[in-house]
Amino acid sequence: MSDRSEFLEKPINEKRAKALKKVVWIVSAAVLLLVALMRSPYKIGRGELDFSALPQVHAGLNSLVAVCLLAALWCVLRQNYRAHQRWMTAALALSGLFLISYVAYHFTTVETRYGDFDGSGVVDESEKERAGIKRPIYLGLLITHIIAAAVSFPFILLSFVHAWTHDFVKHKKLVRKVYPLWLYVAITGPICYLFLKPFY
Repeated sequence: MSDRSEFLEKPINEKRAKALKKVVWIVSAAVLLLVALMRSPYKIGRGELDFSALPQVHAGLNSLVAVCLLAALWCVLRQNYRAHQRWMTAALALSGLFLISYVAYHFTTVETRYGDFDGSGVVDESEKERAGIKRPIYLGLLITHIIAAAVSFPFILLSFVHAWTHDFVKHKKLVRKVYPLWLYVAITGPICYLFLKPFY
């Protein structure tokens, strides 16, 4: 059996797809709730846990996700579906690690603000002026990064459900829309980190 027939000619598993789609929406709602709770001013273990190295880890994980996504694209264009599957699974696993680490960091650590030169937690007018044009560029990049991440998350999972249940018509249709968003998130994450690095 060829690589193409092995991956593209299997029957669609409708029963599994239906069950997994429910899981996707439950997980997506749970993650959305966690992200909303991260903005709480009350931090768990504040001052007791040192997660100061995690932003660098997050940037590294996002960079690896971007590499995996590009490698997966290269493989699928060459119709090497087995390698494509492995690269995409690696991208999902790394994204899962990132999400766990990101939530842990923001639940325990006060948010770092771009332009907060004195470390007070507030960016006053003089600091905004000192930051100059870089601050609105950073904020614009951050906002689009967050929106793209929030919008793409459930659809990334759904695209995996379509692949795992062999519905490659739906998989391909969805991936054409969600892949660019996922790649954008993976690339802009490290860029946002580099912008914010002087203020950690």
